[in-house]
Amino acid sequence: MRTIIVALYLVLFLVLTIPLMLFEWILGFINPHARDVSSLAIVQWGFRCITVLTGAKVTCTGLEKVPKDRPVLYVLNHRSIFDIVLTYTRVPRPTGFIAKKELRKVPLLNIWIYFVHTLFLDRENVREGMKTILKAIDNVKNGISILICPEGTRNKTEEPLQEFKGGSFKIATKTGCPVVPVTLVNTENMFEAHFPWIKAVPVIIEYGDPIYLENLSKDEIKDIHQTAENIVRETYIRNRAALDEQLAAKKK
Repeated sequence: MRTIIVALYLVLFLVLTIPLMLFEWILGFINPHARDVSSLAIVQWGFRCITVLTGAKVTCTGLEKVPKDRPVLYVLNHRSIFDIVLTYTRVPRPTGFIAKKELRKVPLLNIWIYFVHTLFLDRENVREGMKTILKAIDNVKNGISILICPEGTRNKTEEPLQEFKGGSFKIATKTGCPVVPVTLVNTENMFEAHFPWIKAVPVIIEYGDPIYLENLSKDEIKDIHQTAENIVRETYIRNRAALDEQLAAKKK
């Protein structure tokens, strides 16, 4: 039932907000920053509604650590299509995310995510992938935060996470923006673990301490992808164990 409700809501949201799309398109010519702010609010509202409809019981910690006065690079582990939905509702300023190129073909949805500076990544084309990273760098320089999953694709293994790709971190090293590690636990059990049904499950999201590049040596900056990967891995293992313990206690 949840799957049907979420799918129906998404269709209704996209259709009923067509007039707002037109308004946002016009506003973009008059005041681009105003469109950034209003489009962010609309998309966040839509994602919040989806989160409520899934029944997910989200525990979020560390959000107060995220800098609000400057753009940042969010790097998160990736196990579910709901990872972006859950995290995007919490960004405090205009933020674009890097998505797989297939989303560009989804009617109406592609317009809304374009309004919030979504960039599309072709994982099979290195040259096009580099163009996407360069565009993301430009966005950060213009005050837009970026949210990315450095594993490159969803982790379908039993391992805590896959290797972080170093190329993603050029967005930070070329702009000097802080890197914010974000760790999600149990999102795969919202949907992917029992596709095609959505289940109401507990989810943990933890925001780590921002990594400020100005405080790092050249060698540390070179290895920043490994540093962020280690932070997310350790946080995942800790929170996964805590959640499993809670779930086991409830079964007793």
